[in-house]
Amino acid sequence: MIIGCGGLGCPVLQYLAAAGIGNLGIIDDDIVEMSNLQRQILFSNEDIGKYKVTAAKKKLEKYNPFITVTGIGERISVSNALDIIKQFQIILDCTDNFSTRYLVNDACVILDKPLVSGSIYKFEGQVSVFNYLMGPTYRCLYPNPPQEEYVKDCSETGVLGTLTGLTGTLMANEAIKIITGIGEVLSGKLLTFDILTAHFQTFEYNLVQKNREITMLSSDYNTSCNTEIKQITSQELKEKLLHKENLQIIDVREPDEFLERNIGGLLIPLGQLENNLDKISKDIPSIMVCRSGIRSMHAAKILQKNNYNKVYNLIGGLIDY
Repeated sequence: MIIGCGGLGCPVLQYLAAAGIGNLGIIDDDIVEMSNLQRQILFSNEDIGKYKVTAAKKKLEKYNPFITVTGIGERISVSNALDIIKQFQIILDCTDNFSTRYLVNDACVILDKPLVSGSIYKFEGQVSVFNYLMGPTYRCLYPNPPQEEYVKDCSETGVLGTLTGLTGTLMANEAIKIITGIGEVLSGKLLTFDILTAHFQTFEYNLVQKNREITMLSSDYNTSCNTEIKQITSQELKEKLLHKENLQIIDVREPDEFLERNIGGLLIPLGQLENNLDKISKDIPSIMVCRSGIRSMHAAKILQKNNYNKVYNLIGGLIDY
């Protein structure tokens, strides 16, 4: 099971499919965007706007028609993690947020599933294998999530596509070693590498027994650290408006921009958003809108921090609408 079909998930899927892994599962609720193509080379321009799991399944089955690919167009969560993960033998965490990493780790501990994990930051990558043959878990290496102000995503820090390719390839390699029983699995070891210096290091860490005694999932993973913002395309928004779905559009541009052109909705400039949250309902989906999708992404994160769970960012903003 590959959790996340992004920069790490794409090379993982390509190499495992080519290797002939008979049953691949993918879970991701995101769609392909233009900005993904620099590092998610499983996709191409013709896939923009399509759900990643749908596009990935179609391409992987063309690569290797002798495998079965199961696509799940959802986000992994407390409510579905155990039911999904128990169906697979090896789990690969290709996500990019800490809340999901802790959730997936705990589910794998409960179900006794080996977890191959990779992460990237700027020019550095990390790969390790957790919960392998009763070995150390993710919490043995990282007992607590980082403070929110220190967590940045790829849109804020940038990332070289080659880093995601290298990290994903190493993750696929660990999965193949587990399946075939060859080599030395990175259990209790953290491989780190810097692609600017070609410097590779391996650090060892030990099992903390209490971290293997998890018996149930927590209910507060999403409040411990950042989570991803859901996105919506212009076409999807137009269809929702056409069908008169119950939603609220929040335009976070400046008043002069709003007067020049708008698609309706409530005008709350980004700088005034936190002081006007009482004007936004938590009960219906909020579609955050700006000119290009950058300010609206910041606005969506503000709402999310204030416990708004139905928040979407309009991809490409009004430029693409």
